[in-house]
Amino acid sequence: MKTIKKPTLFLIAILLLTALACQAANVDPATTVTINEDEIVQEVVATVSAQQLDQPVVVNDGEAGVTSTQFSSTFNSDLEQSLVSVYEQVNPAVVHIFVYSESENFNIPLGSGSGFVIDMDGHVVTNNHVVTDGDSYEVVFSDGERRRATIVGTDVDSDLAVIKVESLPANITPVTLGSSSQLKVGQFVIAIGNPFGEEGSMSVGIISGLGRTLESQRAADGGGRYSLPQVIQTDAAINPGNSGGPLLNLKGEVVGVNSAILSQSGTNSGVGFSIPVDAVTRIAPVLIRDGAYVYPFMGIRMTSLDISLQEELDLPQSTGTYVTSVSPSTPAEDAGLIGREGPGGDLIIAIDGVEVKDSDDLISYLVFEAEVGQTVDLTVIRDGVEVSVPLTLGERP
Repeated sequence: MKTIKKPTLFLIAILLLTALACQAANVDPATTVTINEDEIVQEVVATVSAQQLDQPVVVNDGEAGVTSTQFSSTFNSDLEQSLVSVYEQVNPAVVHIFVYSESENFNIPLGSGSGFVIDMDGHVVTNNHVVTDGDSYEVVFSDGERRRATIVGTDVDSDLAVIKVESLPANITPVTLGSSSQLKVGQFVIAIGNPFGEEGSMSVGIISGLGRTLESQRAADGGGRYSLPQVIQTDAAINPGNSGGPLLNLKGEVVGVNSAILSQSGTNSGVGFSIPVDAVTRIAPVLIRDGAYVYPFMGIRMTSLDISLQEELDLPQSTGTYVTSVSPSTPAEDAGLIGREGPGGDLIIAIDGVEVKDSDDLISYLVFEAEVGQTVDLTVIRDGVEVSVPLTLGERP
């Protein structure tokens, strides 16, 4: 008989109950249907339990009521043990960061956040907004040991920063950085941090969405803001103080850096955002080496299309990103890109052969695949004709 893993059985039970609930909700109001909810629940439990035990399912004796197999003690939660293991493995490397402003006689607390140790040299990744405006920093480890820290590098556009302590407590193992490129909506994720100052707090949820964007905290030249693509949306509880802490998969690998919540109250409402770990693996080593990160730059303003704008501009398709303006003395002007103020205007539909469906696709390629000084090949629709435009990327101002 085929073996079904226990978490899978649990999910099957939930799905069966959901399906039955949906059927009940879709019944014509004019039709009277009597549903025995207790019987449904016991049938599902009996089915799952019997499959786990490789036993027949008995759900109704036809007279006296429902008879089912008993829940086995072996029907325990592998997920629960995974969560315990991940916490024990990772929490020692998660730190509480205190930020101070220095005055003549004493330090003024400005706030606190979270971070995590990435190497044995004492480098700690956190959010840029956690350490912004601070003069001095103190790091508290899970065992209560404290260290002073200094800033190594910051990047406002990705909201990432690296700080460093001179030494690590004994038995600290740096986190393992995973990958965010293969994440799927529905995967379980774990957030560890210090919400509201409650050190070493863990919350659990799923990946609710992928491919989100976060705006930079600084304005771009000429207006607007730069943005970070491929941001992870999660319903794992993220609150003030979680910022800079790790988002983990069930293997205990870091897949994101918890950064923001979308909330009217400023506290968790089920929509949190994490910087993808692929940004950390790309940006953090440069911050450690150079103290800052330089992004490739084209020099355009652009917009994604809806049907109305496509019709207004008489474009053959709505996918791609439309160049609304080209900044003077930029790589885009040198390459001859045309904005909306020119005749026709360019619609970018690919970069180096990679399809560009919208503005976020182009930003993603520039941030995660391209380098300053690299010449990329843009596929552009201009006046209804597809043309190739080589462009040598500059440095983002």
